[in-house]
Amino acid sequence: MNAEVNEPNAMTVATVGSNLRPSTRVVLIKGYDERGIVWYTNYDSRKGKELAGNPFAALQFHWVELERVVRIEGRVERVSEAESDAYFNSRPLDSRIGAWASPQSQVISGRSVLVANAAKYGAQFLLNPPRPAHWGGFRLVPDRWEFWQGRKSRLHDRLRYEPHNGAWLRERLAP
Repeated sequence: MNAEVNEPNAMTVATVGSNLRPSTRVVLIKGYDERGIVWYTNYDSRKGKELAGNPFAALQFHWVELERVVRIEGRVERVSEAESDAYFNSRPLDSRIGAWASPQSQVISGRSVLVANAAKYGAQFLLNPPRPAHWGGFRLVPDRWEFWQGRKSRLHDRLRYEPHNGAWLRERLAP
């Protein structure tokens, strides 16, 4: 944030489907604490369905301007209903209507479907759309962290942290 890079909270989420094919997409981190890293999405989306079948994921932050990457792996769980409600209610009205209007990851015939759905749900809920049951948060509970710092020499720094005997074991990896 201090370096003023574009979208510093953008992270890539990698999941694996039942067909064992990996899939990535970019989402925005919306919270973190000692329990893990949180983002919000449609539970019926591809990533939501993949996480329902295989509750493990990898996250990656890549700040090109700083030559830095942070990779995080772990188990994923849904956040509480109360956390999802609180975040949903903090979003702009258009975003709350959009959570209803978009059948995320499903094939649609055109943009007009989204526009019609937004009009329909906007008229139905006016200024107070409730959080849809199919929308909420995920929390990745980290069990592996890796920090990468680029160097012109190509002898980059890579540090990995993993739990070991109740503490975080730090290991240096070759670039």
